[in-house]
Amino acid sequence: MQGYTDIETRGWVGRLPASWHPYALLARLDRPIGSWLLFLPGLWAFALTAPSWAEGLRLTLLFGIGAVAMRGAGCVVNDLWDRDIDLRVERTRGRPLAAGTVSPKQALGFLAGLCLIGLLVLVQLNRAAILLGLCALLPILLYPLAKRVTNWPQAMLGLTFSWAAPEGIAATTGQVGALALVLWAAGFLWILGYDTIYAHQDREDDAKVGIGSTALRFGEDTRPFLAACYAGMLALLALAGGLAGLEWPYLPALLLPAVLLARQVVTLDIHDPAGCLRLFKSNREVGLAVALAFLIGRL
Repeated sequence: MQGYTDIETRGWVGRLPASWHPYALLARLDRPIGSWLLFLPGLWAFALTAPSWAEGLRLTLLFGIGAVAMRGAGCVVNDLWDRDIDLRVERTRGRPLAAGTVSPKQALGFLAGLCLIGLLVLVQLNRAAILLGLCALLPILLYPLAKRVTNWPQAMLGLTFSWAAPEGIAATTGQVGALALVLWAAGFLWILGYDTIYAHQDREDDAKVGIGSTALRFGEDTRPFLAACYAGMLALLALAGGLAGLEWPYLPALLLPAVLLARQVVTLDIHDPAGCLRLFKSNREVGLAVALAFLIGRL
């Protein structure tokens, strides 16, 4: 694992003005997978309950912008908390706050700008969605602390990253009922699984610095844990489709994300950090396949 990092300084980020580079890296704009994964549970909600294509597309655009801004804000909060720890972890020591290319004061100013973008998106929604969106600030702030006190920080991330599911339902229906909670629970189990895969990249360093994770908690037994998370997710997605009154074709359509998830379980090698990152990133396709299954059920 010596020298391993997932920071990407090439591509379009590398073509930005030099003074912008640290902020792009701080917001993880070099790795858009995080924004995708924050956004996708919201897309599930729109696929299930949007009253029209036009409204679904409007909300998709708003949630997409919000996901990029708030994922960036969450990363800034995380890195402010963790800058001393990040220096001691191989994969993260090049992050701007840990490396000193951005100061804490500059990061706080950048955070304020990202939160302003998120607020401008939020006020375009109905009252129920606005209130729910404001409530999301608490788990965003608490997540970086979880790794210091529990082996289950992935559970806190699951609560946070699946928030777009009930918020999406609130944005389309004006309320949060059983469907929103079931979709939230499905997202929670999905995130608990894929973030455990992600955490295996840092397993050895985390053990040295005393940070908890489900990767450390389950170790060589990660595969059955992953299978249980994904099986529960699929069962809850099937239930969500039933609660939403979808037509039966959505059930066979869920076989595609099921196959993609099964591939992660079967091919996981916890001793290959680059392979863990590839499997983690493949969850974008899983989330899109779930949204497609829901849309098929509404045709």
